[in-house]
Amino acid sequence: MGTDTKTEIRLAGFGGQGIVLAGQILGKAAALFEKLQAVFTQSYGPEARGGACSADVVLSRDEIYYPRVTSPQILVLMSEEAKNTYGDGLADQSTVLIDEDLVQLDSVPEGCRLFKIPATRFAEKLGRKIVANIVMLGFITSITEIVGYEAMKQALFDSIPRGTEELKLKAFEKGSEYGTSQKQQYSGTSSQESE
Repeated sequence: MGTDTKTEIRLAGFGGQGIVLAGQILGKAAALFEKLQAVFTQSYGPEARGGACSADVVLSRDEIYYPRVTSPQILVLMSEEAKNTYGDGLADQSTVLIDEDLVQLDSVPEGCRLFKIPATRFAEKLGRKIVANIVMLGFITSITEIVGYEAMKQALFDSIPRGTEELKLKAFEKGSEYGTSQKQQYSGTSSQESE
């Protein structure tokens, strides 16, 4: 979690993408396997399936007195409508992660970092578009290191139906590997920019 005691995370997409499940898994990974304090809340637009929804997770080493995300330090966007509905109010030096095939975003405020992944495309190649949320969880884990790889994997296995473990693990690993490569590219670009 770095030096901050509290981190606010918002995952947003459309109903049916598994955004709420992703938020629950993230919160579970932090609370059960990283021994952090965690609060999870969710929000839907007027129509649940297909409309914009968000899953907010607040993590802290200390007690959490306010459960809502006000200025996310980590923002995950998986649809254009979700970007328009939930994409404002970033904290300084935030990290923004997007599904690059579903969200149009080429820049973020100064001091923030933007990472893109074709999460839905990767999920389709694995044979199930529905695992795009799990691809994104792997990406989040690798890019932000907000919780450890093993903690997230354990929370994932504790949260999914039996018989789906192999597919979900492939999706998680795909996102994590892509995140590692993107982070290395970002680090290389940042060091070149500072020269």
